[in-house]
Amino acid sequence: MTNIFVGNLSFKTTQDELHAAFAGYGAIERVNIVTDRDSGQPRGFAFVEMSDQSAAETAISELNGADLNGRAMNVNEARPKSRGMSHSR
Repeated sequence: MTNIFVGNLSFKTTQDELHAAFAGYGAIERVNIVTDRDSGQPRGFAFVEMSDQSAAETAISELNGADLNGRAMNVNEARPKSRGMSHSR
C-alpha cells in the first residue's frame, strides 16, 4: 500500500475528482481530503492510497505539477509522521 500526499488543492476539489485523476494509473483504495476539525472546511491537501507501488510511483511522477481546478498539484509519497520530530532548523 502506498500513501500519496496531494497538496496545493483548490478548496473546491472533491474526493470524486481526485479519485478520477488517480484512477487512470491504478486501483485506488482510499481518497481522504483533509478538513479542518472545527470548521469542516477543506485544508487544501489530501491523501490517496493506492495498492500497487509501481502504479503509485507512475501517478506521482505524472500528476506532480498537473493542473486540477486551476491549481498545480503537489504530489509525492507521504512520509509517516515521526514520533520524535526535531525542531532544529
